Amino acid sequence: MNILVLIPVILYAITIHEYSHGWIAHKLGDNTAYLAGRLTLNPLSHLDLIGTMMFIFLHVGYAKPVPVNAMNFKNPKRGMMLVGIAGPLANIISAFGFGIIFRLLIGNQTLARSPGSVFIIQLLAGAIILNLALAVFNILPMFPLDGSHILKGLLPPRLAYKYSLYDRHLIFIFLGIILISYIAKIPILGFIVWPPVNILARLFSGVNLYTLERILML
Repeated sequence: MNILVLIPVILYAITIHEYSHGWIAHKLGDNTAYLAGRLTLNPLSHLDLIGTMMFIFLHVGYAKPVPVNAMNFKNPKRGMMLVGIAGPLANIISAFGFGIIFRLLIGNQTLARSPGSVFIIQLLAGAIILNLALAVFNILPMFPLDGSHILKGLLPPRLAYKYSLYDRHLIFIFLGIILISYIAKIPILGFIVWPPVNILARLFSGVNLYTLERILML
């Protein structure tokens, strides 16, 4: 993506994702994120410098995790599952909203030809792609992604406990996959992430992922 498009898109996607984790935790009785100053829509509170630079240059990065204390929930297992769902769900809802605006803009010839419309359309295309990619990527059931918390919430207690024992191993497997992908230039995670992103992108925006990417190259 054009750097002028990528930066605001990353700032929004990361911020709404992390804020949603903290907001749900707060609603369920845990004020840890609020007391840490993380229950905010200020992007600077959520950005990690190295993680953001990785997003820009390697297309895989991370933000500062929102602090959550599961012991403050009436039902810790259910609470962590809901907190885990909140981030990806916020990104999907955002992509849906951006998709509606995208459809309205490209469907109106007068608006589509107005000054600055190309940049706005690029912003919308980038926001749709990145929000969906962030959502789908994060629901992978591998620690430390949100999907691991979701899976633990769905599993019976005994199986959830056994799964938790492998968290340390899973994070090394996860990092190994990213490293191998980068060195071998084979998008291993991309084979998993991009097909559902393409389906949702077409559903929300009316065009497929390839078309959205072409728009970003204008």
